[in-house]
Amino acid sequence: MRNLLAALDVGTSKVCALIAEAAETGEIALLGFGVVPCSGLRKGVVVNIEATVDAIKAAAAEAEKSSGTKISHAVVGVAGAHIRGLNSHGIVAVRAGEVGARDVERVIDAARAVAIPLDRQVLHILPQQFAVDDQEGVRDPTGMAGVRLEARIHIVTAAQSYNQNLAKCCERAGIVASEFVLEPLAAAQAALFPEEKELGCALLDIGGGTSDVIVFHNGAVMHTAVLPLGGNHLTADVAAGLRTPITEAERLKIDHGVATNQIVSREEKVRVPGVGGREPSVIARRLLGEIIEPRMEEILVLVQRELIRSGAADSLPSGIVLVGGSSLLEGTQELAERVFSLPVRRGLPINLKGMPEPLMKPMYASAAGLILHAREGQGGGAKSNGKQGRLGKFRTRVSGWVREFF
Repeated sequence: MRNLLAALDVGTSKVCALIAEAAETGEIALLGFGVVPCSGLRKGVVVNIEATVDAIKAAAAEAEKSSGTKISHAVVGVAGAHIRGLNSHGIVAVRAGEVGARDVERVIDAARAVAIPLDRQVLHILPQQFAVDDQEGVRDPTGMAGVRLEARIHIVTAAQSYNQNLAKCCERAGIVASEFVLEPLAAAQAALFPEEKELGCALLDIGGGTSDVIVFHNGAVMHTAVLPLGGNHLTADVAAGLRTPITEAERLKIDHGVATNQIVSREEKVRVPGVGGREPSVIARRLLGEIIEPRMEEILVLVQRELIRSGAADSLPSGIVLVGGSSLLEGTQELAERVFSLPVRRGLPINLKGMPEPLMKPMYASAAGLILHAREGQGGGAKSNGKQGRLGKFRTRVSGWVREFF
């Protein structure tokens, strides 16, 4: 029987569906993909169910056609400004003088015993580190001698209504959302090197409606945040500043946009279509940069403030990794290095082998990470949420957590 994996990245600007097959050796072969525009979400949240359903159907049909298979279940990415992350700490007494699996379950339960509003649900429980007596920085405490066990974890929560709407859209498109996964977590799984997570780095996913941040240090997630600004705001600024339709502004941004004018010569010109049948005009490309740069800088400065507020700004020796469609804007890397005063690189879905050339781009890192997460879930690896996560339930998988995050 074939071990098929499916992933749905339902974003503000596009829906990406991937179908893959996992071999017994653990290797993944990508069978097909589908990418279609989506207008049913705003800032990562469903605002038009019909448009979202149509986009999911179209992307899934495209992936099914190219793979020759049928999608019934899929791991679905979750994003949006409703996402919240918090760190928590728990302590329990070790019952038998030696830490067992049940002790680890108990300390995780103690750490997650925080007040969460009724309209929110736990999406992920991500372990950071354990401590046995006075020995801190323990990654797997099982089998260690001691009398006191501590755990530090990162809890990610989401609005129940958002996940319910997204699940409804998937079901109406004929797909069961078997698991919801935080999109920046998935993108990190596809685009980051293990040594970057170990030393400390931040992944910034600049999507269409939001910019998502996830910080790793010592191999574990230390902080997550979602900012309600993204590439669509750049497009809207271009449309207003140049008095051109949104569709043309998007094309101008992609083809000629720059995040900083330091890389643009004064001689370069751009043709701008008019609105309502008016004659097109020709402008200097630097004018386009003057519109985009302030907004892009605003996004990066907000991210920097978030990193400083969380205390993570001084724990990033590996720097910043940029993913998402807007990271492809020329000059984004240079502007980010100027704002953060850290090394910056663009992230590609390098950890999913066999990605076709059209998908080896930063905007497909989340979809690739969802496939990797689906493989780990089927192979007995960590399932930070799953169906039980979607319903707000919790099932401890101690060995899986340790394998995935350490």
